[in-house]
Amino acid sequence: MAKKFLLYGAYGYTGRLIAELAREKGLEPILAGRSVEKTRQLAEKLEMDYRVFGLDTPEAVDEGLNGMSMVLHAAGPFMHTARPMMEACLRNGIHYLDITGEIAVFELAAALGPRAREAGIMLMPGVGFDVVPTDCTALYLKEKLPGATHLQMAFSSGGSRTSQGTATTMAENLGEGGAVRENGKIKKVPVGHKAMEVLFAEGKNRFCMSIPWGDVSTAFYSTGIPNIEVYTSVHPKTYRYVKLQPYLNWLLRTSFIRNRVKKRIQKGPAGPSEEQRKRGKSYIWGKVWNEKGDTALARLITPEGYDLTARTSLHIAQKVLDGNAPVGFQTPAKAYGSGLILEIPGTIREDAQK
Repeated sequence: MAKKFLLYGAYGYTGRLIAELAREKGLEPILAGRSVEKTRQLAEKLEMDYRVFGLDTPEAVDEGLNGMSMVLHAAGPFMHTARPMMEACLRNGIHYLDITGEIAVFELAAALGPRAREAGIMLMPGVGFDVVPTDCTALYLKEKLPGATHLQMAFSSGGSRTSQGTATTMAENLGEGGAVRENGKIKKVPVGHKAMEVLFAEGKNRFCMSIPWGDVSTAFYSTGIPNIEVYTSVHPKTYRYVKLQPYLNWLLRTSFIRNRVKKRIQKGPAGPSEEQRKRGKSYIWGKVWNEKGDTALARLITPEGYDLTARTSLHIAQKVLDGNAPVGFQTPAKAYGSGLILEIPGTIREDAQK
């Protein structure tokens, strides 16, 4: 199998970060995307080869993947783009990585797991900030308390902002509500149905609300823990507005509102500035407990989320290129262990008491 890989969605905010870091590391992905002009301009700037194709027909995707051993998929919203790329990888025997955080995409990959094993390939969504640091934290806590039945995790991002791509994905999900895992099953709940204060490693208590983060899916496959909740830090005033969302879901789900929101997103910055990425940090907190009330807690500090995504995605891509790619559906921690995140410079993990 050829050791070439394709970076699809290379000219998006996060894709560009990945491409630039790949060049620094001496990797040579073939850059790809839908736009001829945007793909060509980036490829010429970085002196890399490129291909242009959409995901609308299987034939176009198959041709675009010809000769590749792996795809690193960075073109969201993945609810629209993941399936055609996964199906193409299954048809052509190509390993699949992406940077999604969408529960539905993880569940799709899990459902396709048996086919991936038969094809001899790995399907691993979520090789960025969604979900590498939290996935590793979940498995680390399960190792500390093997009989854990409940998992809570929270994250806070300091000094950064959301990219247009991430914000667009959020807009696509307006009005869809939240999710938790109860007794092994994913359950729909309102966004922010629970809230609590969390002491992160920065030494501050932050107000956090529950959200439908990818670990509601992935942590179950990594740890077997049947009850999972994920939280993010928000201002209490924001939380009060979020609590009104169930009454507005019918409106938020309309194409009129979603398109208005997406147009406003496109008028804003592409994502955090280089200075914000350099100065920013991300903080992860996790807690597990068992039926007897025993607990284990841990905290994690990582580089800023988009910077971390570029680093973890290429770190995992290198493992795959080196032949370390367990077949079937995989999560980052399940495939590479709870210490995977500590292989990224600037990451610190500590046990916690609260």
